[in-house]
Amino acid sequence: MFNNFSLNILKQKLPDNFNGELYLELNPDVKKAGIDPGEHFLKYGKKEGRQWFLQEHHKLHKTPKYAKHDEIWSWIKENASRPGLRVLEIGSRAVVSDSLWKKCIPNCDYTGFDVIEGKNVDLVGDAHNLSKYFPNDHFDLIISFAVFEHLAMPWIVSEEISKILKPGGHVVIETHFSFSEHELPWHYFQFNSNALEVLFCRELGYELIDSGLDNPIIGRFTNEASKYLQGQLVKHLYCHSSIIAKKTKIYEHYENNKSFSWRDTYKRISKESSYPK
Repeated sequence: MFNNFSLNILKQKLPDNFNGELYLELNPDVKKAGIDPGEHFLKYGKKEGRQWFLQEHHKLHKTPKYAKHDEIWSWIKENASRPGLRVLEIGSRAVVSDSLWKKCIPNCDYTGFDVIEGKNVDLVGDAHNLSKYFPNDHFDLIISFAVFEHLAMPWIVSEEISKILKPGGHVVIETHFSFSEHELPWHYFQFNSNALEVLFCRELGYELIDSGLDNPIIGRFTNEASKYLQGQLVKHLYCHSSIIAKKTKIYEHYENNKSFSWRDTYKRISKESSYPK
């Protein structure tokens, strides 16, 4: 039989976005005690002011509108379904996903490019030298997924992409912001969306369509960490970082025979923003 207190608790409603697993991660004493997270929250958590969601995530980080991990191919399908559209995929070898372009943009003129031979690879080469394989202003769309973290010098690749992408064309990149090391020794960088916006900057002829972080991760320091860090929650972790950008013009070193300079680009960035005080 339920007592009046238990009946009152059952009548209460958990918040729509309550996540029991997250509540236990944020409140390890509840997890250790083996108590049902929803029951604990309703009986004690609300009164005690227990944390039950990651309050600061969306205040600090930009969430993509179109470039979310589960929706980015929908954007590609909607914006790149024209028959004969020239599409280049950098890192096309079928490793985890199997040639998703065939489902979303089956009528495009597709080229799969990878550093290693394999399924869905049309041309083997190094993305740091794209302009040696393809003519300038050649592709309407260039896509790349889970590749940029494996590039030794991704800023060179962004320049190379700008050379072979047509004005009016789009680049779609998804990579990692928080993820474990993999495919060593060729794992070099992790990116947030700010980093991707710097790589695909206006000086290279780009206009930002969308960018941001997606797929939040719960992290905690292990018992092997420094003593003062053990068990502490690591906030603001996201698996994926992405960008969609449009090339609006031929950049300077075509028009005026000038060399593109990251140092000049930094001068503009340093004027527009500063390290938070």
